[in-house]
Parts: sequence; structure tokens; C-alpha cells
Amino acid sequence: MKFYNRTDELAELASLYGQATTSGRMTVLTGRRRVGKTVLALESAKQHKHIYLFVSKKAESLLCQEHLEEIRRQFAPPLVGEIRHFRDIFLLMIELSRVERITLIIDEFQEFFSINPAVYSELQGIWDRNKATCQLNVIFIGSVHSLMHRIFQDQKEPLFGRADRIMFLKPFSIKSIHDVISDHGHADPQTLFDTYAVTGGLPKYLELLAENNALGRAQMFDFMLRPFSPFLNEGKNLLVEEFGRDYGTYFSILELIASGKTARSEIESVLEIHTGAYLAKLEGEYALIDRHRPITAKPGGRLQKYYISDNFLSFWFRFIYRNLSAVETGNYDYIRQVIVRDYATWSGRVLERFFHELFAQTGRYNRIGSYWERGNKNEIDLVAVNDLTKELVIAEVKQNRGRINLVELEKKAHNLCMEFQGYSISYKALGIEDIGDYLLSSEEA
Repeated sequence: MKFYNRTDELAELASLYGQATTSGRMTVLTGRRRVGKTVLALESAKQHKHIYLFVSKKAESLLCQEHLEEIRRQFAPPLVGEIRHFRDIFLLMIELSRVERITLIIDEFQEFFSINPAVYSELQGIWDRNKATCQLNVIFIGSVHSLMHRIFQDQKEPLFGRADRIMFLKPFSIKSIHDVISDHGHADPQTLFDTYAVTGGLPKYLELLAENNALGRAQMFDFMLRPFSPFLNEGKNLLVEEFGRDYGTYFSILELIASGKTARSEIESVLEIHTGAYLAKLEGEYALIDRHRPITAKPGGRLQKYYISDNFLSFWFRFIYRNLSAVETGNYDYIRQVIVRDYATWSGRVLERFFHELFAQTGRYNRIGSYWERGNKNEIDLVAVNDLTKELVIAEVKQNRGRINLVELEKKAHNLCMEFQGYSISYKALGIEDIGDYLLSSEEA
């Protein structure tokens, strides 16, 4: 698949490379697996001298031997003896960068926690002594969010404060997903939404589906639910390393959230444990869930719900992990029937976020969210506010727009409107058929 999007990220990386003429630059590129971190780093460096080193789980001496061979293949390093420590590999790259500007890409940097944790303090000392006198543009890539956060953002860790930029790479925007599927003959709004809902805009998933002619909804599910499908164990592969031995509890919480148990009280009533610490880590340390509050909520308000911010993981926990026994017995037809039965309900919540993102991309509103009152009364799917022009949009979102009653929407919005006296208010019914109009508006923005 060709390279899409990432214009802002490429510009930032190009700026840092330019600054490396006067002194070393350090960039941290993080984000979940399959989001395209490695592809982005290599794309940014393809026009100039660079080297890519992958940190695989092996003895440090073997890893250094592999890296030294790659350096010798691309450069003419001074003669050195046997290198058994990564700090010496890093020092060698520092010395080479005194002669010419070099981008050094180190992938899966968090793996040194299991190989040799002393590497982080060793690199800190080397960087502090040599940054001002070298031309090394180093990019550290990591996929285990909690560990990369610890390495570079924990004040107790040696590399804290050393990075010039910490870039968290997000999935593709709706417009970029549309570009991908249009290039593969699927430009219709329904396919755009289904692709967004199931892949969450992860480039690797889009690539897999496109290469296997599986971008329509039926073809997508056929490809995902078959023997040897790369999607069946994907959630476990992504998260077991993040969570460690507590992964069972975290998985149970995520399964409940994906199934519609979005309040802490609902989760705790099922699991019969206190989940505050787990939810806090899922939100902060692992960046997997978000708190959702009414748009009029005051800071610290207790009226809130949780949702899984990664669409694919929400889909995986709702339909695949929840039916793991059927996966293990190869009963994919059963899972397909469950999806056919429940997809509309599950994806209805995703459609709300889809329109939130479309509205955000227009650049016309400074606040976008939802609204509800205690007891989940008077729920409103989308509220968009422009506090400068005093405009308020109140919308109901359904896959079938014809099922929306605007008169009832106005009644539900009575208390909400009291919070926005003096604003011009418009009520909208939004469905799949409206996606094209808002997509065009976001492109114009």
C-alpha cells in the first residue's frame, strides 16, 4: 500500500532533522502497534543518510553483533573489536555523526527493559556528553505504551527530559481512510463507516483488507472470521505484554465496556471487585479507554461513562474475545451470526464518535460532545458548540436517519438549551447518507 497522510508528522520530523546540523536531536515516536510508526520514520528518512536498528529479544551481545553488521554494510566505521554492549553501538553512531548528519532509527526500544535495563542510564550519559558536538538525529520507536511512557516521561527515569519531541502517532483520520478505500474502488459512505468502525483507521489493518479485496462489510467479516486470520488473536497479541500477569482482569473490564457496561458501577457489579485502579491505568498508563462526560459537565463531575478509544479493540473484545470458545473450536459461522445480530447496536455508539470526528475536522466548533442527565435520561448523541459565534448544533445520530424524530429531540434538549441561552440553535438528524456532506466540509477546512 502506498504511503498516505502524515503530513504534519513528516514536517515535524523534517524540522528536527534540519536542526541536527548544529547538535544532536532526539525524537520519541510512540503509539500502538500497527499504527505505522516504523513506516513513518523510514519515510521521513528515505531522502538522506539513515540506519534502522531493530531491538529484538535476544542476548545483548548477539544484538550488538547484528547491529554492527548493519552499520558496516552502510558506513565505513573505524576498526573496532568485538562489541558486546549496546552503549558502544550508540557511541559508534555518535562518532560517525561527527563527520556527517545521520538519522538513527531504533525500533522497539522498550525491549531493553528485558535485555539490559542499564542501557537507558548508559545512553543518558552518552547523550548528555555528546549531543552538542554531534549531528545524530535519533528516533526511538516503541509500541508498548506504558513502557515508553515510563522511559521518557517518568521523572525518576534517566532519559526523562532528554527527548526534543515525543510524538504519539494516531490512527488515520476519516479523510485518510476515505482516500485508501477510494483508491481500492470503495468510495461509498457505508463502506467508509464500516471500515472506520472495525479497523479504527489502523494502517496495517487497512492494508490487509485492501490487499485481500475485503473492504466491503461482508468481505471484511469473511476475511476476519476464517482459519489463520491475522485478526483472531490480534487483541491478545497486542495487549498481553502491556498488562503482564494481570491481563485477565484488564481483559474482563474491556470486554464489559465493549459490551455496553460503560459505568464503573456496572463493571464492578459484574466483576465484584474495586476497579478504580484498573480503570485509571487503562486510561492514563495504557491509553486504551477514555472518560466520556456530558458536554455541560463541570470539571471533576461524577456523571461519566467509559469507552474503548480503539475501535478495533472494541470490536475484538465485543465479538471475538467474548466468543473465544467458538474461535478455539473453529465455529466461525456462530461468531458471524452474533455479529449480524449485534453489529447495528454496537456500531451505533461508534457512529456517534464518527460524526463527532467529522464535525471536529470541519474546524467550526470549539466543543464537541454528547449530553445526558442522571439515570441516562435525555440522551443526545452530538452537541457541537461555537462559543465565538454563539452557535449550538444538537443532533441525533442513527444509521437510518428516517427513525429520528426531531420534535422529540427538541423536547430532550430543553435542559441543555438552558445552559446556552443566547445561542442560535439548530437541530439535525444525521445518518449514513449524510456522511458525504460532512466529509466534503472537513476537506474544505
